[in-house]
Amino acid sequence: MTKRATLSGAAALALLLGLAGCTNPYDPGQRAIGGALLGAGTGAAIGAAAAGGHGAALGAAIGGAVGLLGGVATTPPPAAYYPPQAYSPPPAFGAPPVGSVVPPPPS
Repeated sequence: MTKRATLSGAAALALLLGLAGCTNPYDPGQRAIGGALLGAGTGAAIGAAAAGGHGAALGAAIGGAVGLLGGVATTPPPAAYYPPQAYSPPPAFGAPPVGSVVPPPPS
């Protein structure tokens, strides 16, 4: 493998991993597209290894359909929304503790 092919493969992998963080795991449409792409790629590889050229096309079609259905079926429900709690901020440094009685200054 040449140095140029290695560098271009590493750059493609870096771009792929960088874009992987840009998806919404709770969106069934995005999960369906991702599953279809992964299924088509895997199906094409298995089909090419098992039967050659036509097997790759058939494997990609079957893998894409199975991946699409799998992506939609495995979409998790969104997390529950909890409104922010109304806690008071902590006291300032050197302030008396909350609830303590401060004696008046001597006169």
